[in-house]
Amino acid sequence: MDIEKLIKDLKEALLSLLGEKYKEFKPEVQKDITHFLKESEEKLKRWILLLAEGSITKEELEWLLKSQKDIIALKALQTAGISKIRLNNIKNTIIKTIFDIVVTTVIK
Repeated sequence: MDIEKLIKDLKEALLSLLGEKYKEFKPEVQKDITHFLKESEEKLKRWILLLAEGSITKEELEWLLKSQKDIIALKALQTAGISKIRLNNIKNTIIKTIFDIVVTTVIK
């Protein structure tokens, strides 16, 4: 399993997901997603390896990912005046997307 490729795939999936919904903020959203993944990259790599080894379960991975929710700073969307509820929904979508891609890739 190529973890670097998986991280790249995660980034592309998240940029695609948010880029389509918020086209007018695409460069800013791209910057926010890149920053989040950079901040979380070491943890994500460690968690992916632990999941691949069977040292953690899917449920534990999901909990760990949710712990990163506060690190997701969607400054571009906050500045645009999107409500906190909607921002939380977007953050949850980001976490779910990461979870789904990691689980699909690691557990076959």
